[in-house]
Amino acid sequence: MNGLLHGLLYGLPIITVVLTATALGLWFERKFAARIQSRKGPTMVGPAGILQPLADVLKMLQKEQIAPAAADRFLFELAPILCGACAVATAAVVPFSPTVIAADIDVGVLYVLAVNALILIPVWMGGWASNNKFALIGAMRAVAQSVSYSVPMVLSALVPVILAGSMSLSDIVRYQSEHHWFALWPTIPGLPAFVLFFLSSLAEANRIPFDIPEAESELIAGITTEYTGMKFGLFYMAEYIHTLIASAVASVLFLGGWDGPLYPGLHWMVIKTLLLFASIYWVRWSLLRFRTDQLMMLCWKWLVPASLLLVMAAALYVKAGGM
Repeated sequence: MNGLLHGLLYGLPIITVVLTATALGLWFERKFAARIQSRKGPTMVGPAGILQPLADVLKMLQKEQIAPAAADRFLFELAPILCGACAVATAAVVPFSPTVIAADIDVGVLYVLAVNALILIPVWMGGWASNNKFALIGAMRAVAQSVSYSVPMVLSALVPVILAGSMSLSDIVRYQSEHHWFALWPTIPGLPAFVLFFLSSLAEANRIPFDIPEAESELIAGITTEYTGMKFGLFYMAEYIHTLIASAVASVLFLGGWDGPLYPGLHWMVIKTLLLFASIYWVRWSLLRFRTDQLMMLCWKWLVPASLLLVMAAALYVKAGGM
């Protein structure tokens, strides 16, 4: 099949499902947070408030689009579009099943990490172009945080790459499937690498306890302070899509992806991704925000050295004749 036609046939449904799952994730988080805080959450729009995300989109579409008089108008308008596009583009190489994948490339891991890093550009662009000190400080914090936590994320992602001997996400899943990952996948360094990747993903997505670029008590809303309507909605959507795709990538790299003990297929990938997605909400509504210095100390003093040790352990494991 022609590559472009294959991308359209699989890419458009995947994007539709990702956007739908993101909308449902917004509703689920509100209900989940409400249960933790002894509230009801959304109840007015649709059964159990399930249409609340649709109501939010309609509300944002009706809001006036405002830009600061001294803002760089071109960059200010472009930033949320690029942020949403980068978040969605990451899903292109994720193998949701042996056949459901938009682009099965040999360097899938590299593609995911590279596109994930590109999100930083529109984030900085939006903060700088807003000509607002709160937005600029939020953008500077986002740059420092993203650059820092990209290091342990890349190193932890190298662990399954070394063990499987491939940078293709599909090959990594097949390797885990062939070697019965649920029973024999090495807990050292596989399990610690998963924990580091998961924590780094939280930081990359600016989720509590790592949301210092927003920090509403200090910076109002960080880089989105001057954004209104659907431009704000695109930043918000990109954050949730990034979280969902990061959960899917973690499932592929460390939890066997679409493989499972009974009837491997798409359903296992969906279950694993949604469980990780829900666990991110659990962390968010259970912990307090770190201070900036605590966030950087955790990364450079603990996560980076630990990830380096795990990469060395994975290399020694393979050299010693591991799986």
